[in-house]
Amino acid sequence: MARTAGHTGLDQQGRDTLLAMGMVLPAILYIALLLGVPIVLALYYSLSDVTTGGSAAHFVGLENFTALLQDPDFIGAVQNTLVITIATLIGTLVLAVIQAELLARNFRGKWVVRFLILLPWTAPASLSVIGWLWMLDSTFSPYDWLLRQLGLLGRPGDLLGTYSNMYWLGRAGLATFSIILVNIWRMLPLATVIILAGLNGMPRDIYEQAQIDGAGYFRRLFHVVFPILYPVFGVSILFTFVFTFTDIVTVYILTRGGPANSTQVLTTLAFFTGVQGGSLGQGAAIALFLLPVLAAVSIVILAFIRRREI
Repeated sequence: MARTAGHTGLDQQGRDTLLAMGMVLPAILYIALLLGVPIVLALYYSLSDVTTGGSAAHFVGLENFTALLQDPDFIGAVQNTLVITIATLIGTLVLAVIQAELLARNFRGKWVVRFLILLPWTAPASLSVIGWLWMLDSTFSPYDWLLRQLGLLGRPGDLLGTYSNMYWLGRAGLATFSIILVNIWRMLPLATVIILAGLNGMPRDIYEQAQIDGAGYFRRLFHVVFPILYPVFGVSILFTFVFTFTDIVTVYILTRGGPANSTQVLTTLAFFTGVQGGSLGQGAAIALFLLPVLAAVSIVILAFIRRREI
């Protein structure tokens, strides 16, 4: 009888295992098709001279990659991508900590404020960036009008020069600044929500004990709150880095890589080279450059989070 019961238990365990595998298998297949097939195709294209013209592709090995390392546009795109991503990451993290700290407090209308802060993330990316495109217009920018009204722009001796407009998207430095500003505006709600969730889940007794012991606000923030929330910061950094590093919408709509490729990033360069330019092999090689960078950064951040949680 005991043997029969044990045998029945093993059969039940096997059925449970098969059921679990059957329920997970569709998700695994979906991820494999969604990610695996494009990666395999990109790898195949990057090793060939395939174009959109329909001619037969020939294996060229690593020629596409070696050509990229000698291309100044590619080197510039790598530099621009890193500058925009790091600046966006720093700005987003600092502002998210400030916003989360303020939203964690009790005040009237807090839920309305939270809703308004989340709007940039919930709005379609293309529509929100088009709105910024109008606000940064070379002729009708409301920011230029405000600067003129404040006496900072448009007259001899003004702080920002004698031009009537700033030409936000027409000057290299200002164009890069504008892209970083829009990226921070888009990424800030998500980072704020992640850090706010960490603040709400933090053990309050530790914070209150530090307050009773006489620790000031900044001492509590840097010596109590931040060490506890390091894993939360890691998650926020990871999401912000991945979304910004792989984003094409902001640069494509605002500047299309201009002026004179000064804001060209890897995603737009891959699109212009592979799709619009017709060189699918070179475009795939540019796109594949994103993969090891994202993998390396993700592994480092996840390892850091895991070490802090242990």
